[in-house]
Amino acid sequence: MADMKDKVVLVTGASRGIGAATARLFADAGAKVGVMARSTDAVAALASEIGGVALAGDVADAVAMQQAVATLLERFGRLDVLINNAGLIGPIAGIADADPDEWGQAIDVNIKGVFNGIRAALPVMRKAGGGTILTIGSGAAHGPQEGWSAYCASKAGALMLTRALDLEARGDGIRAISLSPGTVATDMQAAIRDSGINPVSQLDWSVHIPPEWPARALLWMCGPEADQWLGDEISLRDKGIRRSVGLID
Repeated sequence: MADMKDKVVLVTGASRGIGAATARLFADAGAKVGVMARSTDAVAALASEIGGVALAGDVADAVAMQQAVATLLERFGRLDVLINNAGLIGPIAGIADADPDEWGQAIDVNIKGVFNGIRAALPVMRKAGGGTILTIGSGAAHGPQEGWSAYCASKAGALMLTRALDLEARGDGIRAISLSPGTVATDMQAAIRDSGINPVSQLDWSVHIPPEWPARALLWMCGPEADQWLGDEISLRDKGIRRSVGLID
């Protein structure tokens, strides 16, 4: 696993699920962690628990994202890793029935939020001579699912942002990789189950991996072992990846 001692990490969507598990793991690995989400109380509680920095804000707001990075820079003088985790599944509905405002909100968080994070972190990392930007992707980026038009479209867009970032900034020492975790036992997965739409909602809960698994994959991705996937996506469904991360024998 990557050595994170004294590294500075910003995790978005950190109030629960993959984000919260990731913040805890990186803190345990020695990192100074900024935890960002819209829920002020949740990020304050998590920051207190892990000795991190609470950064309440919406990733869809470019100014809020800039302020989060500026806060970490002012406090620690650096930003080594950005983890673009914040994401929305909704609206879970057919295209003809989807609420336009809710559809647009998913685009704002899942694509604009990733762009805002990259745009805020990139100058800091370039000035420092490098950094790592990881984005939570999805198999939905590669194929449509009934009722998930916003999620599929936005995750496809987020993957292309990772590829564009790699094209533009690998030469500046920026490591850009996407992680497709598969189905994870989180509140989002519970909403999918309750919708009853498409085959993913019919999966037995026992097949979903715990959020600690993608957290461990993200930590591993900060090390050189993941360099062969720069500008690409790592799938946690791949048993070879699971072995490399140490999740299975």
